[in-house]
Amino acid sequence: MPKIFVIGSSNTDMVVKSAKLPAAGETILGGQFLMNPGGKGANQAVAAAKLGAPVIFACKIGDDIFGKQAVEGFRAEGINTDHIITDTENPSGVALILVDNEGENSIAVASGANGNLQIDELKNVIAQVQVGDIVLLQLEVPILTVEYAIKACSEKGARVILNPAPAANLNDAVFPYIDIITPNETEAELLTGIGVTDPQSVGHAAIFLQSKGVKNVIITLGSKGAYVHNASTQKLVPAPIVKAVDTTAAGDVFNGALAVALYEGNDLKAAALFACTVASIAVTRMGAQASAPRRHEL
Repeated sequence: MPKIFVIGSSNTDMVVKSAKLPAAGETILGGQFLMNPGGKGANQAVAAAKLGAPVIFACKIGDDIFGKQAVEGFRAEGINTDHIITDTENPSGVALILVDNEGENSIAVASGANGNLQIDELKNVIAQVQVGDIVLLQLEVPILTVEYAIKACSEKGARVILNPAPAANLNDAVFPYIDIITPNETEAELLTGIGVTDPQSVGHAAIFLQSKGVKNVIITLGSKGAYVHNASTQKLVPAPIVKAVDTTAAGDVFNGALAVALYEGNDLKAAALFACTVASIAVTRMGAQASAPRRHEL
């Protein structure tokens, strides 16, 4: 049976909610404090698992309480943790997150063990990838490691989804191995040099990415939904209208849900609509992995 492989980062998120985000040099007395499991890779793996898909997660954690708690959480969600590596020299990753009353956030990440995930350490998990599997990656682990995994998994016949977050430049040679790329507006601008500000510029950015060799492009647009672009479809898929409380993991939940919808055989437009629906629920809740809904909530 096909499976979803997620290769990426695991962090512990420390969140403070305040009336507004502080300016440089400003101190604000915050309100609620939360400590949650996070990291883009982990968030996406948990989001997919909570929707009922079989997920294998590969990451690197520190030999500390944060890492041990993270693995316990993955197992509780039914995620296969056989390919999680413990780093004895670096701590587990940590993210410091500020969230304002409108749900907007500001994040600083100390990568820790995530930044030490090496190419050789992925060879065992990539050996398990087969034709028809879906492989989901992000950019919170070393770029060279991600680029190796993209190429190796694509050559094995898997469908590779890259969420290019946080924004970073990629080697042009890797784009033809990406089946679906899912940048937000900021990431799309960094990858293309085109400011994504209106429907016309969204389309131009998608065409640029497709010209690099990517087969399918989905540019996420927050509350406006997602723009889907491939050879047969160029369409804005709307998101349900909700009151956002915390947008911290919205993109991660979108990508995890997208992988599930594609795993279940949906076309790209239907998968993007499903992912927008799932993400719209997540932003109405605090936290990263905790905000991802289960299937019955849809």
